[in-house]
Amino acid sequence: MRKGTGRVPSARVSALLAALMLGIGAAVGAAVGPGPESSLAGSSAGALAQRLPLLLAAIEARDRAASNSTTASSAPAAAEAPAAEAALLRHRKARTVASSTPAATPASSSGTPSESTSSSPSSSEAPTKKLPPVTTVWLIQLSGASFSAALAQPSGAPYIDGQAIPGGTLLSGWSALEGSAFANDAALAEPPPAGAAPPLLHSIVQPPCPEGAAGAACAPETPGQLQAADQFLKETLATITTTPAYREHGLVVVTFASVALATQAGLAAGTSSATLTAEPPAGVLLLSPFARAGARSANAFAPTSPRRSLEALLR
Repeated sequence: MRKGTGRVPSARVSALLAALMLGIGAAVGAAVGPGPESSLAGSSAGALAQRLPLLLAAIEARDRAASNSTTASSAPAAAEAPAAEAALLRHRKARTVASSTPAATPASSSGTPSESTSSSPSSSEAPTKKLPPVTTVWLIQLSGASFSAALAQPSGAPYIDGQAIPGGTLLSGWSALEGSAFANDAALAEPPPAGAAPPLLHSIVQPPCPEGAAGAACAPETPGQLQAADQFLKETLATITTTPAYREHGLVVVTFASVALATQAGLAAGTSSATLTAEPPAGVLLLSPFARAGARSANAFAPTSPRRSLEALLR
């Protein structure tokens, strides 16, 4: 151990120094006192004085080597001490956390799942709305202009204004062509189960007014035309709505068309034609056990997604 700039000798070196001092003192006493010229004590003291530096150097070298060895052996232990202490601290911390963490709460006896295991369906997983079982569709084409014209003359179309429209869903913005496409798509939107009857589409056209004077009463652009359409729809629906097919899986699509005799349309005698147009909108009326009674919708027809139109209109 160093203190300042001096070095404190070890205990062994101090003992040798003390013996040396004693020897020197004996030698000096022998030289001063009377006696023979040479004695064993004198020779021993001289030899010890000569060998003392060598002995001191050897003892100091051995002490230094022993000190270095002790320092080297204590260094790993000193390095391992912090690691062992850190491991002990981690172990104690783990035991503290384990003892402070509550045990998992078991499910109650009523069978209610815990919050960690329960799951609720998200909005993206919500099931798609199931379409009603519409497999029989009737497309009725009345001779006339539009439902707007019928509403404008309630006295000329009492059944359309007072019973048909309040009993179904009116789509005033749809054209006759859109109504016809909707009727076709509705029959094929929901495939029937195996073994069931195939979907059916019935197309019903109001007969045209006869030629000549007999047809004057229902000629186009006259009040008689609207009255004839109103009476035809009343009689036709009375027949359709009483059938089991309508009550169980039926849909009636009503629109207006330009109905004419063969001679008026340039066709072969004995035939007639019904022309459906897109402009102006004729309007479409939906009658069904699955349609909303008295509803009026401004939704546009989606020809690329008829199923979406069905889901929006039918319940």
